[in-house]
Amino acid sequence: MSLLAQPRRFGAVNWLGLATLAWREGRRGLKDYNYQLLGPIVSALLYLAIFHLAWSTIGAGGAAAMLAFIAPGLVVFVACEKAFENACGSLIFDKHERVIADLLMAPLSPIERVLGYLGGACAAGWVVGAAVAIAALLFAPLGLHDPLALVFFGLMGTVLHSLIGILVGIWAEKWDSYAAIHTFLLLPLAFLSGLFYRVQDLPALGQALLLFNPVFYVIDGFRYGVSGEAAASLGKGAVVLVAVNLALFVLAWVWLRRGYRLKP
Repeated sequence: MSLLAQPRRFGAVNWLGLATLAWREGRRGLKDYNYQLLGPIVSALLYLAIFHLAWSTIGAGGAAAMLAFIAPGLVVFVACEKAFENACGSLIFDKHERVIADLLMAPLSPIERVLGYLGGACAAGWVVGAAVAIAALLFAPLGLHDPLALVFFGLMGTVLHSLIGILVGIWAEKWDSYAAIHTFLLLPLAFLSGLFYRVQDLPALGQALLLFNPVFYVIDGFRYGVSGEAAASLGKGAVVLVAVNLALFVLAWVWLRRGYRLKP
């Protein structure tokens, strides 16, 4: 019997290898806490401080209401940003340092590799999101209207950005590609998702186009979990996010199984 024909000795799932990869990715994303944690916190506080100053002329009630509207979306936005950065940056770094071959030779199936990167990136995003939520309490109250919606849409958001990060990390050959996707795709999707404004304030065409933006459902669902305010159907948002994430997961699995842009 050839070596390749021998069965794996890890059972149906290599839980130890999967957990090790996820731990490695999560730890890598939070290793430099002064940049990985403090950076997003400072950025989020700057956003809130700017809007606080901008709306100070509206009156205490108006400014407080607007900050309470923005804060939940800002928390999940920062968590998603971190998840994308962690997944994409890790793969590009491994490719540039030529250590990606170690991952490909590890006794992990393609689906386990996807889950490992996905788990580590999501965990890093949740930690940063929680830190930003605590810091945001200095400016705006954050409630807990629906814990299930908060967890679900927070999870779907970080999974979405982690999978995009995995795909971009596999596809990209230079750090410029990472910056281009972030600048010209993810940031516009986030800023055009109702993050800083109410969807009802948009013209009819803008509201219709917004329904094709998956990040909108992440922001809207997470905001509902915190404050109870939603602009779209939560059920429709859940279906859209599950479908998009499933499609991205399958594509990431196919690329890793084939070694697309990973094998020499």
